[in-house]
Amino acid sequence: MPRPHTLPFAFAALHAADQLALAALPLVATLLLGAGPGLTGALVAAQGAAWLLVALPAGVLADRLDRRRLLAGGGMVAAAGFALALALSGRPLLLGLAAFLGASGVVAAALSAFALLPSLVPRPGLPAANARLELGRALATLAAAPLAGLVAVQGVPQAGLGLAALAGLAAAALAWGLPALPPPSRAAQPRLVAAVAKGARFVRHQPLLRAIALAAIAWNAGFLALMAVAVPLALGALRLDAAATGLALGAYGAGLVAGALAAPAASRVLPLGRVLLSGPGLSVLGIAALALAPGFATLAACMALLGFGPMLWQVAQTSLRQSVTPAGLLGRVGAVMQVAVFGVRPLGALAGAAMAAWAGPPAALWLAAAGFALSFLAVAASPLAALGRCRIRTAAGPARRAPRSRSCRPC
Repeated sequence: MPRPHTLPFAFAALHAADQLALAALPLVATLLLGAGPGLTGALVAAQGAAWLLVALPAGVLADRLDRRRLLAGGGMVAAAGFALALALSGRPLLLGLAAFLGASGVVAAALSAFALLPSLVPRPGLPAANARLELGRALATLAAAPLAGLVAVQGVPQAGLGLAALAGLAAAALAWGLPALPPPSRAAQPRLVAAVAKGARFVRHQPLLRAIALAAIAWNAGFLALMAVAVPLALGALRLDAAATGLALGAYGAGLVAGALAAPAASRVLPLGRVLLSGPGLSVLGIAALALAPGFATLAACMALLGFGPMLWQVAQTSLRQSVTPAGLLGRVGAVMQVAVFGVRPLGALAGAAMAAWAGPPAALWLAAAGFALSFLAVAASPLAALGRCRIRTAAGPARRAPRSRSCRPC
């Protein structure tokens, strides 16, 4: 009998496909094509563009189709796209298009997974179930970069794309182990434009959500600016080989795992505002260390902090977002946040690549630092910084104002 606990494994395999491709593309561009940071950033941007161009249509499909089938179909599209990228790895334009196709499958499947989870798990078990999804994502991220680096050391950097295709196939196979559920009624679904507009208005007028959105947009732009130049920087100015580069970048996954494990304790002992400040704050610390003292150790430490702090942020802001958003708007608010955050990633990658092409990869580190600093300021200058330990009740109507003191009233 199908069992719902196969979903975390399917989601982990899906994210492994995405991360393997993200790690392999810069290695292919640098080692196989002999490209500079401009083409490297363009390939990373092509993969990330799927979140901007595909997320909203994929969200509509997730509300209208059998989500298990869409999850499996997305895994198959991801596998096909990354397999094409492997076959076309010597042709940059087609390589970018194939990476976009593979990432489009990841987007559709990921949205299906999050929409499917509440149908498989009782409401009291959702926090733990979501934590398992995040932990699986973190473990996949931890393994992806070292694997891509190891195959690159053997002289076949494009093999990482083949591993991504296999991971997509695994996600599709695991999806068929989930129960088949009837799709929601079409009549219950709002039209795309109206649904997005209502969710966007709520985010814009709710001060906590508005601050979360601004902080997340700034942080993700900075992160992709860094990722666009991380491999050229490591292989060039830092004089690391492909294996050491993969190991250093893989510290990001270790930070994610540590953050996922530490998040529950952090939420119990620290005011919520401090947890939310820790994500961008630790990111500023990590990028500053790398910019001021570049080397293998600081690159690894930077990537670990970029995983640990933002994972604490992710758990805290997701819980807060669920608390202040009416139940009938949760899906639309989540879609608006996701498109805003992932949509800015290609822009960050292109900006980092342009800065590196103009002034060299080390200069792009300061662009990433600016993104992280703006993210920190977005939290520090907003009502988020004053939040205490307790949760805010779920909103039942218009957006509520945030507490002004550092301690919350009893919930």
